[in-house]
Amino acid sequence: MELLLIFIIGLLHAAGIYMLLRRSMFKMIIGLILLGNGVNLLIFLLGRLVKGKPPVIDEASKVFTEIYADPVPQALILTAIVIGFGLQSFAIILIKRVYKVLETDDLDDLNSTDEEI
Repeated sequence: MELLLIFIIGLLHAAGIYMLLRRSMFKMIIGLILLGNGVNLLIFLLGRLVKGKPPVIDEASKVFTEIYADPVPQALILTAIVIGFGLQSFAIILIKRVYKVLETDDLDDLNSTDEEI
């Protein structure tokens, strides 16, 4: 299971970086979304995947006899999802406004001074 997640994380990072290097702003946002999901999976994987075990240890147990999942990465992922959603929403609204004013989403066309417009 962990090996599959490693390949998925690598694929998400590669696709995200590829999309960030495109000229379209819409593709850039897709790249940010893919990178964000890849980072969330990476943090989740670092918290260890243990099937069928609770992330919090019972108070009655005095000795750690088995490996348990860590709840901190799960909490960090939830926070990252909320922050990522806010960033993506802002970027989509910003791109929509830029497209409405300039009628292009090509990043090379947007690289101009105010005097040329």
